[in-house]
Amino acid sequence: MKKIGVLTSGGDAPGMNAAIRSVTRTAIFRNLKVVGIKRGYQGLIEGDIENMNLSSVGDIIHRGGTILRSARSKEFMTEKGFQKALDVLKIFGIDGLIVIGGDGSFKGAKKLSENGFATIGVPGTIDNDLGYTDYTIGFDTAVNTVVNAIGNLRDTSSSHGRANIVEVMGRHCGDIALFAGLAGGAENIIIPEIDFEMDEICKKLISGRNRGKLHSIIIVAEGVGKPYDIAAEIQKRTDIETRVTIMGHLQRGGTPTAQDRILASRLGAKGVELLLEGERGKVVGIKENRIVDLDIDEAFKVDKEIDRGIYELTKILSI
Repeated sequence: MKKIGVLTSGGDAPGMNAAIRSVTRTAIFRNLKVVGIKRGYQGLIEGDIENMNLSSVGDIIHRGGTILRSARSKEFMTEKGFQKALDVLKIFGIDGLIVIGGDGSFKGAKKLSENGFATIGVPGTIDNDLGYTDYTIGFDTAVNTVVNAIGNLRDTSSSHGRANIVEVMGRHCGDIALFAGLAGGAENIIIPEIDFEMDEICKKLISGRNRGKLHSIIIVAEGVGKPYDIAAEIQKRTDIETRVTIMGHLQRGGTPTAQDRILASRLGAKGVELLLEGERGKVVGIKENRIVDLDIDEAFKVDKEIDRGIYELTKILSI
């Protein structure tokens, strides 16, 4: 192992830059050459590659997004595109690859590994939807972004006596909604993993209004349904004015939290160490605050489960 590459793929996540920095500097410390591959797998196919040094990753640990940029590549999914990627890796003399991204990015890493190329996956996705790791890079920052928005919405909602539905990302995983809802004191949290009862939600809103509560916050994960339809139904049943705020890509941006910077730094360094140990086809993660690694095939078999204890706690604290 003399030269490694690093790329970011799929949706960007705060903390990716911290991971790129960690990979680059750990590799240089271990006397490896490092190249950055821009625009994910598409950039790999096109040979959009640059040499990395200590200065390349200076002053980026606090920056959101990814300096290597990101993309989703349909071409890489074809046999022709995949073969191009393998050819480029050979042409540039790259011996190993660190892939920072989510499950889609890991599928690409898995295919590279199955074709004899040393690849390690680092989990970078705000959804926190990978079951094998407690947390993914970017999740904590996204939660904090939503919590800050809840605070702002609570101020204006109180002024007008409104309920406010906040739609957050999480098509199949409700972790952002769950954690932000708990930290932000939301009255109701609607996530795809658990069925919700409209009657129960409306009853809680009416009870709050009757005791003088001036506002209500309802967090909805995007995978549940259309927030405007939910808002219309709530307003119809309760006669409480209900507005909708869609957080959208605001959740992907912003300065990464300390927790995300630390996690990214630890995971990036571990990825390089695994390549040096001759490992391939593995992913890194964190369990009970310990950095772990496992075969990518095994990682895909671990289902993501919602923390029902936290969900029940939110119901208790929002009475």
